Amino acid sequence: MVKKALQSILMPLIAIFISMIVGGIVILITAKQNPIYAYIALFSGAYGNLMNFATTLTNAIPLIITGLGVAIAFSSGLFNIGAEGQFWIGAIVATYLGYQIKGLPWYLHIPLIIVCAMIAGALWGGLVPGLAKVYTGAHEVITTMMMSYIAIYFSHYLLEGGPMMDKGTIPQSPLIQDSAKLSILVPNTQLSGGLFIAILAVVVVYVLMYKTTIGYELRAVGFNMKAARYAGINVARKLVLAMGLSGAFAGLAGAVQIMGVQHRLYDSFTSGYGYTAIVVALLANNNPIGVVIAALFLAGLSTGAQEMQMQTNISGQLADVVVGLIIFFIAIEELYRIIMEKIKTRKSKLEPVGGQE
Repeated sequence: MVKKALQSILMPLIAIFISMIVGGIVILITAKQNPIYAYIALFSGAYGNLMNFATTLTNAIPLIITGLGVAIAFSSGLFNIGAEGQFWIGAIVATYLGYQIKGLPWYLHIPLIIVCAMIAGALWGGLVPGLAKVYTGAHEVITTMMMSYIAIYFSHYLLEGGPMMDKGTIPQSPLIQDSAKLSILVPNTQLSGGLFIAILAVVVVYVLMYKTTIGYELRAVGFNMKAARYAGINVARKLVLAMGLSGAFAGLAGAVQIMGVQHRLYDSFTSGYGYTAIVVALLANNNPIGVVIAALFLAGLSTGAQEMQMQTNISGQLADVVVGLIIFFIAIEELYRIIMEKIKTRKSKLEPVGGQE
């Protein structure tokens, strides 16, 4: 058990280390720059001072919350690839309630938006993909991806001359009410009270997954679905619940982004948080604490890339290269694990029973 836990921590770290080395080689060959100086500029731009770190935290908040949702699905043996669409649905609901409802105090308006956005995300993730998985066997990778496209193009309809477009402007919604905005924590930055929501979400998911019967059953289903069913767990219900919870946190992330940073819905306001959250969950090995660390690291790459570009004249797209390399090496590790498990299974079948030839 201890060996497996250490391996789950070390393998993502090794993947990051190797990806940074390969990224350094790319810098050396393509840009003729010293990789050490480039990485110093990168991490200085991400964590070097309060303003930079506040920007990194701002970018990490939606990754943390969405990453928690993806981690719940992964822990339950499901591949929720559609967190981006659930993120959009949460953002749409938050925006509409944010500007449409007037006269409520903030302590009622903000919780109302959070609850409704989470319900919308849960329905978007659990109602169609979850039920389709249970009753028709439709693979959740396909259904969640399809639902993402529906959500994104639905938002285009709403904003491009649709009912949520602020008339006479570019495709965008009206500003949400002040009572729906999260307070700014660090002046002259976009770091908002969404940080506290993200921290609370981490605590809730950790307690849910590791301290409750529901969490144990979800992880049991993810570990071995047949064994879980044999043990009396209602697998179908747990699969729908896992997809619903996953969508709920993605929807929450969209709401927090609107209330804390954007304050209105733009036609293309998101930066792919739902997709990057998949990398966050993989790096974290679905551990809620690991999600925080992985989100801070990936958000730092995005934030620091601008500083690296200014100081070393290296393209900021290098950060995307590093992220892609991380995914590649994690995939190799997972493929190696699957192959080794198959080899062990085949050997156990070939071994004689009770030592008899």
